[in-house]
Amino acid sequence: MRIAVTGGKGGVGKSLIASSLAVEFAKQQKTALLDVDVECPNDHLLLSVERKEYSKIYQPIPKWDFNKCMKCGKCAEVCKQNAIVFVKGKYPAFSKDVCIGCKACMIACPYGAISETKKEIGTIYTGSNYGVDLVSGELKLGELASGEVVAKVREKFKEINKDLKADIILIDSAAGIGCPVIASLVGTDYIAAVTEPTPSALHDLKRVLYLAEHFGIAHGIIINKFDIAESFCSEIEDFAREKNIEIIGRLPYEKSFIESTIKMKPVVEAFPGYQKKFQEIIKKIITSKK
Repeated sequence: MRIAVTGGKGGVGKSLIASSLAVEFAKQQKTALLDVDVECPNDHLLLSVERKEYSKIYQPIPKWDFNKCMKCGKCAEVCKQNAIVFVKGKYPAFSKDVCIGCKACMIACPYGAISETKKEIGTIYTGSNYGVDLVSGELKLGELASGEVVAKVREKFKEINKDLKADIILIDSAAGIGCPVIASLVGTDYIAAVTEPTPSALHDLKRVLYLAEHFGIAHGIIINKFDIAESFCSEIEDFAREKNIEIIGRLPYEKSFIESTIKMKPVVEAFPGYQKKFQEIIKKIITSKK
């Protein structure tokens, strides 16, 4: 079962929740956690995992043969990222840091002057603790292709899982609704959407649940810090009832969550009293798929 933990708005606690869900799932079944918040991955910190590099991630980029190039400028015309700059009568200038590897220039060149090479855009790390096998993707500083890194992490995990044989695969996504989030959600069996009782969080929750509906993925809502504004929490509950979406968990705003993060321990390990709450969430996720 592939479960994505997402939330739309950043800072709602999805990584804290994903790591504790992984620990509780691991008590029942072989569990892997994919940290695909590739711009700022931190599940290894929450699980006290010392990561080891598994492999580099590369992206295709163009390479010019100026013996064949006729200075026509077709490559620059089709480059939507403006990674290719063309001045009439001169060879094209290329900025590899802006390129996203779409290969449009290679297709457009009428003289076959552009071939393919590659650049490093990220790294995949592995590690384990608390019975959870962690696979973590990290975008190289300055690179733009976060969606592609997420896709590569998920693709590479299929190879890794031949040895792990995980039954439960939790995917901790980035915030937002852009390419990296879409690459995290596609092909999953369930989406646990984490929110908090604030107007901006509810607004962003609605946007990310639109993606869940669009892709036809079963989903439920976890309200984190529900007690910081119980009156607004009722608005989230009203929205859930209106849309027939199950609220699979409510978690309080307590000092223990902060302390567990500082200790670099999942809250269910630092404060075992929370294990029951997370087991209840797991039960609702599993039941929803039967």
